[in-house]
Amino acid sequence: MLDPRRLRLLRDVARTGSIAGAAQRDGRTAAAASQQLAALERQTGVRLLERGARSVRLTEAGRVLAEHADRVLSELDSAEQALLSVAGLRGGRLRVAAFGTAAGFTVPALGAFQRHHPGVELTFVELEPEEAVPAVRAGEVDLAVTHQYAQLPKPDLRGLRQTPLRSERLLLAVPPSLRPGDESPVRLRDYAGARWIAPRPVAGFQAVVELTCRAAGFEPKVGFRTDNFDTMRTLVAADFGVALVPELAAAPTQGVTFLEVARPTRLAREVHATTRAGGASPAVEHLLGLLVERVSARGGSARPRRRPG
Repeated sequence: MLDPRRLRLLRDVARTGSIAGAAQRDGRTAAAASQQLAALERQTGVRLLERGARSVRLTEAGRVLAEHADRVLSELDSAEQALLSVAGLRGGRLRVAAFGTAAGFTVPALGAFQRHHPGVELTFVELEPEEAVPAVRAGEVDLAVTHQYAQLPKPDLRGLRQTPLRSERLLLAVPPSLRPGDESPVRLRDYAGARWIAPRPVAGFQAVVELTCRAAGFEPKVGFRTDNFDTMRTLVAADFGVALVPELAAAPTQGVTFLEVARPTRLAREVHATTRAGGASPAVEHLLGLLVERVSARGGSARPRRRPG
């Protein structure tokens, strides 16, 4: 590959008409410049300059190479400026994904990022973790907010980095007819006879609901299925059954009480920011910091034991 520094010297010889003039532009001696131009001739195997006692001129091959050098060096300068813009968050792009209930802290973080760095092209797509993790690995997304349930197998994280954002409990959403009389955490087994509302069988959380109930010693009687937590809360409020919901999905809903679960224990999911391992861009690192700030501002996993709608 041709040395850009030597190409720059050849271009400047064409512009100034002398090796001394090119050397002055490049901040080196005429002798050093002459040596570099000779090395360029040896590298190309073509005579590029015709040297006289007091003058130098480009051969036809030298003229052609100098014209190409001008375009090549212009592109390299543009590339360098683009790189500096990305490094300084004045340009480039940032592609983000998140699961739906993470919007409460993801969208404010995106808004803060855009206000600070309007020159960065920002895009967002809602994706569940089973789609988002492969998208990050494939280079289709730069950062994804994902979650992982302890009951489910961990995804393939080779080549990826996960930064913990929060740990959120799974709460039991119950209608007024099944609301207990005190604020003590409940056992899922006490609701073995109730109808259950759960996601469709194709959704990962559906497996979590069934595995959790089995760990409590019973098989849930699922009568209603939906992948939308708004619909799930509406069904609970209408007294169609009970449902497990993550804290982020436990929005206040008239007629719904969210209960802490005592048994089985450790009902939670971990929320992460998933990125590619190594060499994260300044834009990714800055958004990651904003996400951590927004989660901290929301108080992490803190929530009252009993939350009536």
